[in-house]
Amino acid sequence: MTTGEARELLAYGSWANARMFDAASALSEELLNHSVASSFPSVLSTLAHIAGAEWVWLRRWLGESPNGFPDWVTKPVLADVRARLGAIEQERDAFVSGLSDADLGRSVAYQTLSSQPSSDRLGDLLRHVVNHSTYHRGQVATQLRQLGLKPPSTDFIVFLRQAK
Repeated sequence: MTTGEARELLAYGSWANARMFDAASALSEELLNHSVASSFPSVLSTLAHIAGAEWVWLRRWLGESPNGFPDWVTKPVLADVRARLGAIEQERDAFVSGLSDADLGRSVAYQTLSSQPSSDRLGDLLRHVVNHSTYHRGQVATQLRQLGLKPPSTDFIVFLRQAK
């Protein structure tokens, strides 16, 4: 992976997250918090998990090892979670803009949320974050369908076509 590819992949993730947050913004408070079967009990809690995980990984890349999610993830309010994700993406973009291709091959040591030591290549972690969010955006899409709504397309090819 090159830094150019990393930036494109992260831009895709930000674009796709924004589309899901736009869809969620159209929901009533009741539907946003309505219990629907998935890894997380509601659209809002799933979106909060996406943002929280992106926060955790960025903190790790910056040399920290959080041992849990912040309150804004465990007690989410949509506008707050969206604003925090925007700030995370800005900080992450600034971090990535300072990387070289060689930096993507360096090892990042961190502790998992269960305090286990781990270490992985930065490029692999960048891919992981986008993949993780993609997985949970798929769950949000299913949750939206269970609520009788049509989710937005977040396909990578749609992102590329719109970027042209």
